[in-house]
Amino acid sequence: MQKKKIQEAMKHVYFQKMTRAGYQEIEDEIARLQAQRPAKIEQLKAARALGDLSENTEYSTAKRELRHLESRLRYLNKQLQYAEIIAPTDAGTVDLGTNVTLRFEDDDDVATYQIVGKQEADLEKQKVAFDSPLGQAIMHQRAGTTVTVQAPQAPYQVTIIKIALNTK
Repeated sequence: MQKKKIQEAMKHVYFQKMTRAGYQEIEDEIARLQAQRPAKIEQLKAARALGDLSENTEYSTAKRELRHLESRLRYLNKQLQYAEIIAPTDAGTVDLGTNVTLRFEDDDDVATYQIVGKQEADLEKQKVAFDSPLGQAIMHQRAGTTVTVQAPQAPYQVTIIKIALNTK
């Protein structure tokens, strides 16, 4: 009976969609933080050994840094626990993990973006989240399609020039 309840509850869990590379980035950050943890614990022990904890800024700082590190580890582990890795397909449409070359119709600027999960989004690295206004407008569209993006400041149009699988 308990197993059925768990299975039913899992049907309603929202899984975070991400690329394989995004999943790997989270795993790498977890490994880096876990490697830092023993040093943070030693800092806390050394600061505690200094005596009076009420006026010990080294202790307070070490404790805060360790708490922050452990909080970040919990957050990242939850991200992995509820991750759904989406493998891009060569369906000829914009999907998670594909690279998309767009022409912005207002100024004829051309740019190429990778469509990624929201945790991976980084405009400086040309990565756009699938659930951003731009991502939502172009998802599942074909090359040659012009779409209107409903941005917070004003709508604008983009034309999808090229769709390619990400080879990274």
